[in-house]
Amino acid sequence: MSETGGYFPRWRLKTEGRILPDERLPTGQTVVLGFQHVVAMFGSTVLAPILMGFDPNVSILFSGISTLIFFIAVGGRVPSYLGSSFAFIGPVLVATGAAAGAVNPDISLALGGIIAAGALYTLIGLLVMFVGHRWIERLMPPVLTGAIVAAIGLVLAPIAVSNASGSGPASPDGDQLSRWIAITTFVAVGVVAVYAPGMARRLPILIGGAVAYLAYMVVTNGFGLGAPVDFSGVAAAAWFGWPHFTAPTFSASAITLIAPVVIILVAENLGHIKAIGAMTDRDLDPYLGRAFIGDGIATMFSGAFGGTGMTTYAENMGVMAVTRIFSTLVFLVAAAVAIILGFSPKFGALIQTIPGPVIGGLSIVVFGLIAATAGRIWVENKVDFSEPRNLITVGVALVLGAGNFKLQVAGFTLDGIGTATIGAIALYHLLGMTSRRA
Repeated sequence: MSETGGYFPRWRLKTEGRILPDERLPTGQTVVLGFQHVVAMFGSTVLAPILMGFDPNVSILFSGISTLIFFIAVGGRVPSYLGSSFAFIGPVLVATGAAAGAVNPDISLALGGIIAAGALYTLIGLLVMFVGHRWIERLMPPVLTGAIVAAIGLVLAPIAVSNASGSGPASPDGDQLSRWIAITTFVAVGVVAVYAPGMARRLPILIGGAVAYLAYMVVTNGFGLGAPVDFSGVAAAAWFGWPHFTAPTFSASAITLIAPVVIILVAENLGHIKAIGAMTDRDLDPYLGRAFIGDGIATMFSGAFGGTGMTTYAENMGVMAVTRIFSTLVFLVAAAVAIILGFSPKFGALIQTIPGPVIGGLSIVVFGLIAATAGRIWVENKVDFSEPRNLITVGVALVLGAGNFKLQVAGFTLDGIGTATIGAIALYHLLGMTSRRA
């Protein structure tokens, strides 16, 4: 409960300066800001399901529903938009044997694993509510979370290069055009991220992808140098209609591959809460367990109908940092806009026209950023790599992930992500046993 005595805050009207979570702007400004958050999250929220072979309509629909679930779980106290988590991409592709950007033939298997991850996430949230969150920091210190994040990015690297080279299912041409379009894509994303003015700099995936899409159309539809973009499906699609939901199936092997992703989700959410608390000068730690529960329930609900696993979005924090507007009411508007888009088959058909080389170029950026995030975690937390325990743990995790080291355990196969995750945690704490005794 809060100082207002209610589960939800009584949002006070404020028209200038920093707008805190329990404050609000006039209705018109709130609506505009809600649209802005959807735009900021759009590129990543839609790209993740495309790479995993999920229906983007379903995923955008459940990003809106998940944001509402999170809002209720934290009592409207923590500003956050929930979208498709990139941490699921590698495990989902491995568990289903699918290729990035292609239709996933075993999506139901992935959904079972996603639901299991959400259930585990919810249990962790309940535990945090009762005993606090310090145990998470002891179990998974920054050196470990960084190593696991880097391993996930490295596992995905060959998939990104395959699509960008035109040799993957998402890039059937297999020619130099695909490679040059992929290069154009990640260069455009980089230019936007570094040089674009104002809010545009917060939308590199969306704007950079759009620039590469137009370049591809000029070369193919305009000059006939490759397979043109076909808009017939967009013209034939209805403006509004039901998304194509998918029921989950539960497989022990898929669950063991996907469920460990919870480690990354916990680290992401923990960082999100800490960052927002710093920006608003408020202690949000009391809401950490409820935030985990909100993410966990949202992930289970999304997976039950064919959506991706959900997480709090870093882009969301960037928008708030620039605007200095943290009102949680803004996210109710963002959720409503996402839900409306989810019920538009025409929107889904337009997303499906994105050329394979563009997806490949975006994959290089996104997967590379996943791996590079590890460096940020290590630097910000001053991880000491002169300490042999840290150096050996990280080195082993990186090679297990990059080499996709597989291990048979009790009849199940752990892929590179699983062995890197479990191996890094076990090795780190094994190497620390002597120091703990001392």
